[in-house]
Amino acid sequence: MRILFVCLGNICRSPAAEGVLRTLAAREAPDLVLAVDSAGTGNYHIGEPPDPRMIRAAGQRGYDLSVLRARQIEHADFSRFDLMLAMDRQNQSDILERASSVQSQQVRLFMEYAPEIGVPEVPDPYYGGPEGFERVLDLVEAASRGLIARLQSS
Repeated sequence: MRILFVCLGNICRSPAAEGVLRTLAAREAPDLVLAVDSAGTGNYHIGEPPDPRMIRAAGQRGYDLSVLRARQIEHADFSRFDLMLAMDRQNQSDILERASSVQSQQVRLFMEYAPEIGVPEVPDPYYGGPEGFERVLDLVEAASRGLIARLQSS
């Protein structure tokens, strides 16, 4: 299964989701074969590492995001990935604008994999304080575990 996480700039939410899913799958579902990447809908941060605040918050939980670099989603991603998971509805809409009707079937909101949380979107922590980055990680861990469980059962 090839999974692409998508947010706006690819420096906070989507790299966190990439790092968390990759790490949790390796720890908790080592037989699950995944290819994981992340991208942004915008071109604001291409080539940059994740936000230092996200690197720090993720590192405190055992996730290394330091090697990741931001990139923008491209048309070829629709054929490279089986599933494109948007962090919020605006990201989802931006992806769908680029997708054909067939490709749109592979685009979902990431939080659909944690319905028990009752939160439909992963909020952008960029303009907030450290608690926003912790909240993102809480949500991403829950949705990652839900995604892993769904993939293991299919």
